[in-house]
Amino acid sequence: MTSGIIFNIQRYSIHDGPGIRTTVFLKGCPLKCWWCHNPESQNIHQEIAFWPDRCLDCGDCLKACADKALTRKNEGFLTDKNKCLLCASCAKACFTEARELVGKQITIEEVMEEIKQDIIFYDQSGGGVTFSGGEPLMQGQFLQELLLACQKEYIHTTVDTSGYAPWEVLKGISKLTNLFLYDIKLIDEEKHIKFTGVSNRLILDNLKRLLAEKTRIIVRIPIIPNINDDVDNILKTGRLMRSLGLKEVNLLPYHDSATGKYERRAETYHLMQVKTPTKEKMQDISSILADLGLNAVQQ
Repeated sequence: MTSGIIFNIQRYSIHDGPGIRTTVFLKGCPLKCWWCHNPESQNIHQEIAFWPDRCLDCGDCLKACADKALTRKNEGFLTDKNKCLLCASCAKACFTEARELVGKQITIEEVMEEIKQDIIFYDQSGGGVTFSGGEPLMQGQFLQELLLACQKEYIHTTVDTSGYAPWEVLKGISKLTNLFLYDIKLIDEEKHIKFTGVSNRLILDNLKRLLAEKTRIIVRIPIIPNINDDVDNILKTGRLMRSLGLKEVNLLPYHDSATGKYERRAETYHLMQVKTPTKEKMQDISSILADLGLNAVQQ
């Protein structure tokens, strides 16, 4: 495989692993977390995003669509997904960028061109490249080739993952990955299914298998009020980590910056009334984990 689909490349990242990093966001994710702040990442295929607040109702997109996938309605321009071939002619015609093609088909060479621009910053800061998503393991072969290309350039590699993938995929990249940022969202399986759409059994099994491969792992816990911030879940998560010999954990406080994305996608956002956890709450969680002998770092 020489190409895959990404939806962003972010340079000068400082929260996706050590040092200054370039973060490559691969499209596609098997989870549907209620708090997902990148809903545009979930579908592995390219898609057209619409920003109604930018639309001037000029009709240029309607004229540009040769497949007649657009129709003008009282509520605006609607897209017939059965007709739309994702040619992006409507997006190209829209000078206010109210329409945007989300997801770019890109080759290994094109990604590496972006990555290598900042090698000097990686070397000076102890940084490198982080592959995130979505869930990067959904494009396992593409990810493996990217990791191999980075290793050939002596670039430090990090994979930010939910761990929800066949073990063969994880095993295939484990020797090419210097650091895993591994999400642990909930310990209770029923709650995990409710709030993410999948069981956590595969995730926890893969975590144990990765540790057996002697890979370096930092667990990440997104702190979502009233979902996983209770003492029972934090204690169970910390005790599991301690039993596995893990010592580092990153705490990621929930934020509501993605609400507008769901509105633009006409999708339900389940956490409209949820606020970012207070500093006191985050400190309480850090203290619980610290008492278990874990190094808890707030991001």
